[in-house]
Amino acid sequence: MYMETMDSKQLVQKYNIPCPRYTSYPTVPSWNTAAFKKIQWEHEIRSNFSHANKNGGISLYIHLPFCESLCTYCGCNTRITVNHAVEMPYIKAVLKEWKLYLNLFKEKPVLTELHLGGGTPTFFSPKNLEYLIRSIIWDCIIPEQTSFSFEGHPNNTTEEHLQVLYELGFRRVSFGIQDFERRVQEIINRVQPIENVIRVTEQARAIGYTSVNYDLVYGLPLQTVESITTTIEKVIKLKPDRIAFYSYAHVPWLKPGQRKYTEADLPADAYKRELYTTGQAMFARAGYEDVGMDHFALPDDELTLAAKTGKLHRNFMGYTALHTAFAIGLGVSAISDTWGAFAQNVKTVEDYQKLIEQDIIPIFKGHILTAEDLNIRTHILSVMCEYKTQWKKGELAADILVRLKDLETDGLIQLKENSLAVTSVGMAFLRNICMAFDLRYWSDQIPKAQFSKAV
Repeated sequence: MYMETMDSKQLVQKYNIPCPRYTSYPTVPSWNTAAFKKIQWEHEIRSNFSHANKNGGISLYIHLPFCESLCTYCGCNTRITVNHAVEMPYIKAVLKEWKLYLNLFKEKPVLTELHLGGGTPTFFSPKNLEYLIRSIIWDCIIPEQTSFSFEGHPNNTTEEHLQVLYELGFRRVSFGIQDFERRVQEIINRVQPIENVIRVTEQARAIGYTSVNYDLVYGLPLQTVESITTTIEKVIKLKPDRIAFYSYAHVPWLKPGQRKYTEADLPADAYKRELYTTGQAMFARAGYEDVGMDHFALPDDELTLAAKTGKLHRNFMGYTALHTAFAIGLGVSAISDTWGAFAQNVKTVEDYQKLIEQDIIPIFKGHILTAEDLNIRTHILSVMCEYKTQWKKGELAADILVRLKDLETDGLIQLKENSLAVTSVGMAFLRNICMAFDLRYWSDQIPKAQFSKAV
């Protein structure tokens, strides 16, 4: 078993503070929403779409929020229901939102990346998903190189789901595993027999999917080194192409379902870190390579290859091998990104459908990036994807340099006059390294407690 040194434990104690995950910069709580106007968003769409469309195409994320039961660990925007009559009205609203954007584009979008997230996308019937996707791509140009992916629940993903989406161009599927230990599954209300995972994995491969991803979570209530070891042993036998090994974010003030258990049920800081290093060592022995933050992939996976060639990219959908600078989010709570601006949709199904009925793009907040924001965004993206960044003399604010010096003292980065490189120790603290650049985080205007802890 991997055991950490006292120095490592001290680092965990120092750096396990509330910290953004940096799927974007500025992070959502830092957005200058008060100054954001919908007319600005429409201007940003018109101004940036054509250039992005001609230089790599666009990304599209569709949020499908419905789940039949609440998984208490989950931090996503969901709607719990067993009423499947909600499917088609919601799909029609999403398609109408898409039409509102098409009216702004003025030319056919080149759809390079498409991801279905949730919620539980496989809550929807294969027939309804087919209708949704065919309607979307009807108005698009589909390039030769694409990345179409979806999230599936092993309990309700059927062979028909997999076949229908494969025929529509999907080649990657991500299954939420979390943990195979029964008592952990029960306390997070996510009971799924391993037989279901084996079934959907084998079906996906038989159909022709080229990438199967498993999501695992460490730091869950009642989780132990022994239980996570058993889980990972089972995962390795199934040999998914990618593994996302996420830190559980305990935010009961945002997700009341997490009050089903208390902090006493959660692994303490150092022990939680041991859960991660245990998994990390097991993945390495099984031939998986570290890719970015919390991700592992086989050597021939396109994510690994992108990391090795400097082409790895990160956006609201996570790590990707394709770099598009323009992403539209459809559905409740979805976030869009023109590179120069962000906008987020309203968070309830009722508000979303009401605005769509009025032919209004259903955003409720956003942010126009300043020149400083864009500069810092570039550095954070470089750290997250390339584990290094560089700057011109005099470019960085003095307080950023002070924070970087502290990181160097603790051995997390190698700092040169105008550049940094993340050390092997620092790989465990990528969020903290990014945070050194985050001028908005360190301002007095951002409440820190809303973020999950870094470790």
